[in-house]
Amino acid sequence: MYVLHFNQSDIVGGAAIAGYRLHEGLLASGIDSRLLVGKVTTNSDRVAVTPKTHRIAKQFNRFSWRLGLNYVNILSTFDIPKDKLYQEADILNFHNIHSGYFNYLAVPSLTQDKPAVFTLHDMWSFTGHCIYSYQCDRWKIGCGKCPYPDTYPAIGIDNTHFEWKLKKWVYSRSNLTIVTPSRWLNEQAKQSMLNRFPIYCIPYGIDTEAYQPLNREQCKSLLGIPSAKKVLIFGSEYINDYRKGGDLLVKALQSLPESLKAEIVLLTFGKHSEAFTTAVGLSSFSLGYVSSDRLKSIAYSAADLFIFPTRADNLPLVLQESMACGTPIVSFKVGGVPDIVRPGVTGYLAQPEDAQDFCNGIVQLLEDENLRQTMSKNCRAVALEEYPLELQAQRYIELYRQVLQN
Repeated sequence: MYVLHFNQSDIVGGAAIAGYRLHEGLLASGIDSRLLVGKVTTNSDRVAVTPKTHRIAKQFNRFSWRLGLNYVNILSTFDIPKDKLYQEADILNFHNIHSGYFNYLAVPSLTQDKPAVFTLHDMWSFTGHCIYSYQCDRWKIGCGKCPYPDTYPAIGIDNTHFEWKLKKWVYSRSNLTIVTPSRWLNEQAKQSMLNRFPIYCIPYGIDTEAYQPLNREQCKSLLGIPSAKKVLIFGSEYINDYRKGGDLLVKALQSLPESLKAEIVLLTFGKHSEAFTTAVGLSSFSLGYVSSDRLKSIAYSAADLFIFPTRADNLPLVLQESMACGTPIVSFKVGGVPDIVRPGVTGYLAQPEDAQDFCNGIVQLLEDENLRQTMSKNCRAVALEEYPLELQAQRYIELYRQVLQN
């Protein structure tokens, strides 16, 4: 079996990392897996870049964006059937197709002769433009009157109803099977225009050898953190992203008791993390952007808690990584977060947007060492049982075979 994946990048961005981990899991299981992506950063001979965007398409982008339509200008996507990688593939696996390298109008022609699995990493596939709709559910009835036109991917004017109808037209002519990594996104997809297709839930997998608990004191020493300090860790690709809730975290940390603040070090990673640390009033260390699995494992293992104040998310990779390293989590009850953060078992779930509740969770877990130790063991056990990369790969292989047989 030869599987060809389409994604925004090979390893840049959460969806890209998730897709690449699946790719590695398939290879380890004996499946011929290759990637066709918008941006290549690795040197793998199994990764290639999508056809270059035509010059006229770049000029047309200014016009299409002003019409409130993203990505429909990328004509080069229609050249993909000429690519040898496509021609030799048995089955396709779409991942993120909304990062400026792919035209979703080409999906019907790409799936005319080859079946495809579409792995959703957010809500974009069934909305009028956004990757997360927050409290808005107009995607169920056709969008229009968008309350968040500036959220990624931003639109020049509100033409969300037309884009919604375009996507619905595309799916009516496509051969797809849908996969969601979280139960929350699974339920959203079943209420959307995608409900014409079979919809499965297969969580992301993680390399539990690369991410495993390490000696905390040694990790603190490696990072230059005093051994007597309690460590909170927060990180994401873009740490100042509104969706990731950095402003809520500042409020929560500012509300901590002064006596507890004196015992805490805040460890951060991600782009722009240096600027973030100056606002929280705590001793802090910034690792900047981290791509190394080993360094991230050291950081998670050095921490007492991973704090993740997200406003909207699918199945965040950082939560899986933290869990696999045995680090309990404090987060909000949004999206797919409850799949991983289980109250009293692997962490604390605060009510959405409630910074004080988030603060209470930090205080409760930091002050109860026995509870943290129990949660740490639970985190590792859940990661080993439910999220090993081998299990994810096997589930996908079974699905691929089923789709090909049908």
